[in-house]
Amino acid sequence: MVKAVVKIGGKQFIVAEKETLLVDLLQEGTKELTLDALLVIDGEKTQVGKPTVKGIKVTATVIEDLVKGDKIRVIRYKAKKRVHKENGHRQKYSKIEITSIK
Repeated sequence: MVKAVVKIGGKQFIVAEKETLLVDLLQEGTKELTLDALLVIDGEKTQVGKPTVKGIKVTATVIEDLVKGDKIRVIRYKAKKRVHKENGHRQKYSKIEITSIK
């Protein structure tokens, strides 16, 4: 099984073919991605790019545009001052599937 390390939205992911993953929300209207591989693992053989591996492209398709993550509660509190504030946040993601590593 071939695995590759790719960079999507400032984060690095280890991916394999037919794998789905959640990445930070992509631009609206994006249907297919072509990514450069930073590292390729093929069995016991490993290729490291400088900065990318030449000749290796990873293609992915967007399955779902807007997936909301779990709600995170952020609480700010000051002891003995009767001051407290609570905020919530839900991160937005895009769900993609890796179609091929060539």
